[in-house]
Amino acid sequence: MAEPKKAGLFRYLKEAFLFRWNLLLLGGAGAAAVISGHPDVALPLVAAAELTYLAGLSTMPRFQRAIDVKAHKEGRAAGQPQAQATQNATTARERIIEVLKSLAEDRRGRFLRLRARCVEMTRIANAVRGETTDASGASADLRQPALDRLLWVFLKLLLSDQAIARFLEAADASKILSTIGGLTDRIKKREEAVAETDRADDRILRSLQDSLATAQLRMDNITKARGNAEFVAAELDRLENKIQAVIEMAVSHSDPDEMSSRIDAIADGISQTEQTIRELQTITGMTAQDETPSILGADIAQPAAPAGDDNRRRIEQARAVAEGRTGRRGS
Repeated sequence: MAEPKKAGLFRYLKEAFLFRWNLLLLGGAGAAAVISGHPDVALPLVAAAELTYLAGLSTMPRFQRAIDVKAHKEGRAAGQPQAQATQNATTARERIIEVLKSLAEDRRGRFLRLRARCVEMTRIANAVRGETTDASGASADLRQPALDRLLWVFLKLLLSDQAIARFLEAADASKILSTIGGLTDRIKKREEAVAETDRADDRILRSLQDSLATAQLRMDNITKARGNAEFVAAELDRLENKIQAVIEMAVSHSDPDEMSSRIDAIADGISQTEQTIRELQTITGMTAQDETPSILGADIAQPAAPAGDDNRRRIEQARAVAEGRTGRRGS
């Protein structure tokens, strides 16, 4: 293990002087010298003794190693906040890239175009106000959690939209309706063949009724998914227009407080959208409570499209949900 970097002579002298017993003895000796009646003689002796102590202790190898270790720990602790901030930024970028990679090309492109529009309009707003020092294009009034939250919700909505589309693609509604019709007919025929008093205990009839209830639940899931798909599509358009309006207003509004209040108001008005994301958690894996990463400030490169095997795997998972193999309830 490498030895800690030397703290230096000044640090050794400082630590030796500030040692609590040295300060106590130095203060007592100084006070005694003053009240001795001969301070002109006593104080130089106290100073000489202190210098001898400092020179002796600060040059001791064992003392120096102890101070070196202490200084090394302090330096490492001081660097932790910056390292943590760097790690958080890297983690946020990885989360965004992970979601983008899971999106189909058209949805991924839609998000990247919206984000690019945000950055470009912010650069224009900076230029209008004469702020040319911010090369990133994210001005102080727009680089805030509320706008990042809007973009993050928009990105999760795209993921929800894709998940629902795959679910509906894998689910065969016409086949389920046909199954429901066939089971209904079989139950009717079985009821006609079994006496009314024996129907409650008839195993075949109970099995058919349970199959019918399962098929109806699957159809209810598809109906609900269609409603969610329509809502998510409308919310994507609404949220995209809201974000576009906010960043375009930045060009004509020079009051940062007004802009912040507008963005906050829009961000606070998406509770219904986040509720839908919570309901779709089972097929998207994301929740509305996910911590919002910095989207405008992240360095997001164009991610590669998911591999064909991943696409097939996701379709198989959606088909399994639709057919009730992995769960009875869909979204």
